[in-house]
Parts: sequence; structure tokens; C-alpha cells
Amino acid sequence: MVEVTFAQLHAWLVAFIWPFARITAFMAASPLWGHSSVPNQAKVGLAAVIAVVIAPILPPMPDVPLMSWAGAGIMVEQILIGIAIGLVMHIVFAVVQAAGEFIGLQMGLAFASFFDAASGTNIMVLSRILYMVTLLMFLALNGHLMVLETLVMSFQSLPIGIGTLNPNAFELLARYGGTIFASGMLLALPLVGSLLIINLALGILNRSAPQLTVFNIGFPTSLTVGIILLMVLMTDIERFLQRLFSQGINFMQGLIDTMAPLS
Repeated sequence: MVEVTFAQLHAWLVAFIWPFARITAFMAASPLWGHSSVPNQAKVGLAAVIAVVIAPILPPMPDVPLMSWAGAGIMVEQILIGIAIGLVMHIVFAVVQAAGEFIGLQMGLAFASFFDAASGTNIMVLSRILYMVTLLMFLALNGHLMVLETLVMSFQSLPIGIGTLNPNAFELLARYGGTIFASGMLLALPLVGSLLIINLALGILNRSAPQLTVFNIGFPTSLTVGIILLMVLMTDIERFLQRLFSQGINFMQGLIDTMAPLS
């Protein structure tokens, strides 16, 4: 007859619950697995499967009771680590959404918006299109596998029960949020610059010939030129997204290393 002692059961629970907390927090904060269209049962099930699979390769667990204040502190620690890693990819995907907002405003498509269930706000159609293209490109380049690999390797750099986290890592994450505006404007700059020149030319034309109704030709011109330039941009967006994904994954690895407490 197989007998299971309380110590063995507690060790199994500890080896599952704490990694499961980090993985679940990561999936809740990441843009791919945390999307509202993904059922919560699927998120929890995938996190549980990953936690069971990686359990044999994890570092030794701390000798801390699961139902204790120390165990609750470790649980909060794992949730913070998972959310921080997931927010990095959320920032990466927000870059293309910001670029879509910039381009849409310059093209005169600010009114073309709809309710996005994922963010709970109205989002421009162009931002949604660029987001879906980025998501498909991310899957095509196996970015989801590289991110999961980085998450699993984080248990080696940040073992469970590490004690304290370096607060400078969270400041670094907050500063990385500036990538949304810097890289987003860099992606949208060719279209925004061209459309700005067109609007400036139409403004000068309106001043020189007031009898010409600029509003009747301005919007169709901006929209037509914007669509043509957007078609040109889509032919080279893969290179930009590859560099963006590479920078995001590299920053994620650097953030994990920075989270380690100072010796």
C-alpha cells in the first residue's frame, strides 16, 4: 500500500503552487495569453500544465510552510515577478497600437473607432489592424515560445524564495514604458511626416486661394495618400517588428537579472 506523508504532500504542493502563481500572473499580464477572448479555464489549465512540466528542473524550494505569513510573502513575490515579465510584452504590443493612433489621427480616421473588450476603451480601427498584424507576426516568428522559455529560465535567475527584489528593476520597467511613444512615433513617422506636408500645402493653398474649398479635397487627399503610404509601410514592417520583438525579449532577460537582490 502506498502511503503519502504530510511532508511529501506539502512538498508537492509547494513545488506546484508557487511556480503556478508566477506563471498565472504572467499570463494575466501578457497581451497574448491574457486577452479577454481566451477563456479563464484555458489560462489556468495552461499555467498548471507548464508548472507541472517544469517542476523537475526547478531549484530547491525554501523550507517554508505554505500556509504561513512567509508563504504568503513568497506568493506575492511570485505574482510581482510574473506581472513584471508580462508587462514587458504588453509594452511591446502597445508600440504598434500607439503608431496606429498617430497615423489614424493624421489621416482623419479619429472617428473610425470601436469598443475593444480587451482594454475596455474605444480604439481606432487602424490600431486594431496593426495590433492583429503584430500578433500574427509574433506567432509566426515563434516569439511566444521564446517568451515562455525566458519565463521558465527566470526560475534559475530568480529562484522561489529569493527574499527581496531589487526595486531598481521596477523603475527600469517604468522607464521602458517610454518605448511606446519613441518606437511608436518612429514607426508612424514616414506617414505622419508625409501627411503633415500635405496638410501644410493645403493650408497654404487655402490662404492663397480662399475661394477653393480645402475641406472638400483635404480629407480625400489625406485618406488616399495615407492608404497608399500604409501599403508601402506594410511591405517593410516585418523588419521593424523583428527588431522590436528582439529588443523586448532582451529587455525582459535584463529585467529578470536586475530583479535579483544586490549582494
